Amino acid sequence: MQGLVNVLVTVAVIALVLIRQCSAQQISGDRRWWVLPVVLLVVALREPGLVDPRHEALSMVVLSAELAVGLVTGAGWAWTTRLRHARDGTLWGTGTRATAYVWCAALALRAGLYGLATAMGIHQGGPALMMALAVTLLARSGVLARRGAEIPKPGSGSGEDMPSRPIWKDRV
Repeated sequence: MQGLVNVLVTVAVIALVLIRQCSAQQISGDRRWWVLPVVLLVVALREPGLVDPRHEALSMVVLSAELAVGLVTGAGWAWTTRLRHARDGTLWGTGTRATAYVWCAALALRAGLYGLATAMGIHQGGPALMMALAVTLLARSGVLARRGAEIPKPGSGSGEDMPSRPIWKDRV
């Protein structure tokens, strides 16, 4: 029963993330951006099956690769998100075509890792997927929080009359 709950939580989080990615979303400036990823990490760590007991060393290598892919995916997702301040000072972000490319590349890499692990006889359970998702969300939220802090707010005297230009285009 516990495995079913983990799968449902993971699917719900992925669905929420994808829905939010496809539409403009307000990015809050509060310091709670890390709460959801940390909750996912705690749930993943307390569940058995994070590491395959029959292939501990290889399982840790695959898990580490999965976490590295999650870290790069989250950072890439955040760097390709178009950010802008609304006139009232709120920060908004929208996924771009480059964001979709990052997601497609990440899915391909994760499928490749899963296939490689399966070919080597390594069992990867829901906790590994949940942990990788948590790392992805943590990296994305952290990079977005930092990028959002760098963008001048309307009325701050710097570029107030400039048209809204996506910041990420200056970095690509």
